[in-house]
Amino acid sequence: MAFRRFLKSVLLGIPVGITFLDCVGYVARVDGISMQPALNPNSDTDYVFLSRWDVRSRNIKRGDIVSLISPKDPTQKIIKRVVGLQGDVVSTLGYKQDILRIPEGHCWVEGDHTGHSLDSNTFGPIAVGLMTARASLIVWPPERWRVLTSELPKRRQPLHIAKQSNYH
Repeated sequence: MAFRRFLKSVLLGIPVGITFLDCVGYVARVDGISMQPALNPNSDTDYVFLSRWDVRSRNIKRGDIVSLISPKDPTQKIIKRVVGLQGDVVSTLGYKQDILRIPEGHCWVEGDHTGHSLDSNTFGPIAVGLMTARASLIVWPPERWRVLTSELPKRRQPLHIAKQSNYH
């Protein structure tokens, strides 16, 4: 009887768990220094909750930290801050154009640690379809628990902001 109850719990739990991970979100490890000081400030490893729901509902704003599939290597996921959305005009840092209007269906992402990040200044505008999730919380280590807010450094504000407020 106990085995039957256990089997029933597993058979119900697996689809619920998979649905949660696929639709709501999951916890991921953040490696590297490209997002310092927001993430991994002392070269430690942060673990963040990545909300898939926000990307699916197109609830991405300037300043959000997002996970995306790398345009250079589709097997790799990277984490960057959204600097500009479609229609915005941004000042680039070493891209082939100094000033760029972000095309429809794209965004501009950068690491917080300028000069130590492979981001839109290397790739150019990123297709929003490459976004997989929005980082919403630091969940580990315990002394760093906090909600990640949408902060955009003043030096990285778009030169012109398009009328729409998100990427849809």
